[in-house]
Amino acid sequence: MPEHIPSQSPSAPGEFAGHGEFAGRVALVTGAGQGIGEAVVRALAARGATVAATDRAAAGVEALAAELAGAGGPGRVVAYRLDVTDAAAVDAVVARTEDELGPLDLLVNVAGILRTAPATELTDQDWADTFAVNTTGVFHTSRAAAARMAERRKGCVVTVASNAAGIPRTGMAAYAASKAAAAMFTKCLGLEVARSGVRCNVVAPGSTDTPMLRGMGEGRPDAERALIDGDLASYKNGIPLGRIAQPEDIADAVLFLASDRARHITMQDIYVDGGATLR
Repeated sequence: MPEHIPSQSPSAPGEFAGHGEFAGRVALVTGAGQGIGEAVVRALAARGATVAATDRAAAGVEALAAELAGAGGPGRVVAYRLDVTDAAAVDAVVARTEDELGPLDLLVNVAGILRTAPATELTDQDWADTFAVNTTGVFHTSRAAAARMAERRKGCVVTVASNAAGIPRTGMAAYAASKAAAAMFTKCLGLEVARSGVRCNVVAPGSTDTPMLRGMGEGRPDAERALIDGDLASYKNGIPLGRIAQPEDIADAVLFLASDRARHITMQDIYVDGGATLR
């Protein structure tokens, strides 16, 4: 059984209704222990949502839930340990979220991993691991959440993919392919549940200041400049806006798509990459 890490004493669903744009709504965010997932949790909680913050590593979401509980903001955050590659665990956490926090209004798929290598040198394990998290994980969570949302005839799924899903990148074949698959799955799901009033959209970030990106730079002092300028030898465009995105930039796009302001938007993807893909 997935472990539930309470951020405060148990309470009845809806007890912490809060105030703000997402007051009274329940969200589940995967990959919430750091980076974009953490930024999404913070933004939702600041706007009154009750958020199930999930991650395979419990420490990050546990610390986040405790911090936001102590800050006394309008929302509420509860931490759950969750490995999105485990279908049974996903089903259990979604059910538990609804039992403890209330009916799920929003799912944000952020959990992801990156394994880089030339396509001819990728190992079977690297390929399998990448798809297990980035694609199959999105399938597991979306299937569990969307089925419940469709029954209630309301809800929203937002999948955080990557601009690499729409443009070839050297050394990133597994990552790009897995994100492209996750994005198309999300759109197909959106088509199937549209008549039930459930919306499904994709946010595709470019280079964003997260632990994943910093790991790619391996501490090189010129890493950020190289991303902004691009690299002709590897066919990589630079960033026309001249800056690396912050996680909050991506969270803002997620919250827009999750909000009533986007009530007539579904099966779309928003590239938040400073113009890097020239779309």
